[in-house]
Amino acid sequence: MPLKPPIPRIKPPALQFGDTVGIIAPASNIKRELLQAGCDALRKLGYKPFYLDSIFAKSLYFAGSTERRARELEEMFSREDVQAIICARGGYGSNYLLDTINLANLKSHPKIFVGYSDITSLLTYISDSIGLVTFHGPMAAKDFAHSDGVDLRSWQASLTAASEWAINFGAESGAKSLVPGSAEGKLYGGCLSMLVASLGTAYEIHTAGSILFIEDVAAKPYQIDRMLIQLKLAGKFKDVRGIIFGEMLDCSQNKDQDYTLEDVVLRVIGDLGVPVAYGLRSGHVSHGNVTLPIGVRAQLNVDKREGSLRILESATTAAAVSSRASQSGR
Repeated sequence: MPLKPPIPRIKPPALQFGDTVGIIAPASNIKRELLQAGCDALRKLGYKPFYLDSIFAKSLYFAGSTERRARELEEMFSREDVQAIICARGGYGSNYLLDTINLANLKSHPKIFVGYSDITSLLTYISDSIGLVTFHGPMAAKDFAHSDGVDLRSWQASLTAASEWAINFGAESGAKSLVPGSAEGKLYGGCLSMLVASLGTAYEIHTAGSILFIEDVAAKPYQIDRMLIQLKLAGKFKDVRGIIFGEMLDCSQNKDQDYTLEDVVLRVIGDLGVPVAYGLRSGHVSHGNVTLPIGVRAQLNVDKREGSLRILESATTAAAVSSRASQSGR
């Protein structure tokens, strides 16, 4: 059976000072005070946060019904006065939207779309289905709600049409070497539990040719092992070019365990013959959430003492920036 040609990559218009940022809650319900704190932080950065009143809806542990959440997402993509979309939080529930959202609508209104955790389901599905570059990064009622929650350098580089930039490993980034090597591929991935949850569904992740980013929170080492093995048995590491793990916050059995999570990781994927790094702070992190563009070309360099994740192309379109600026007289 011949391979399908790759889907053309769509880059959203870049974000600029003064733009309106739409905030949505496609998963769990949110706390008003945390959203307000996040909105205050976005205003200080020069953006205009906007959300619908229905964002505070609650149904069980969801931010309202599936229909409300899907309608909110599509409206933010359709609105001419909204230039980017940031999720308020993750939690659980984004998977309910996968067979309800109108992909044609999203494709005809390409915009920056940012989130992590449960939002991984939407990030990968949108990227795989229509080719839109999405962004694994800070959320409004989570990271922006805290003074040290956002890594502004990667936020700006990812969203403002930087042509090439890098995250150098070391103490500042939190990342370190596990398996030395160098590789190029599309940057892809997200929360491990959500990547695994896609297997066997119509929304299964497409990892071939990728620099695969994997992160999670509060999962015990044997649970991380089980999920990695499941990806391995499903063939999802077969043509991966390199792997980089997140901070893996609170992923321990107990404080006295005589092994590290790095030991667990290497037991499963150490034989793949690809470079592996560990500890990059994106997603569930202690501080400074790094923004990663999903779907762009990247290079992972890992050696014993240092390394880097280099983004090899812009994730957004610079032309749209100048066009919008001229229209607004800025």
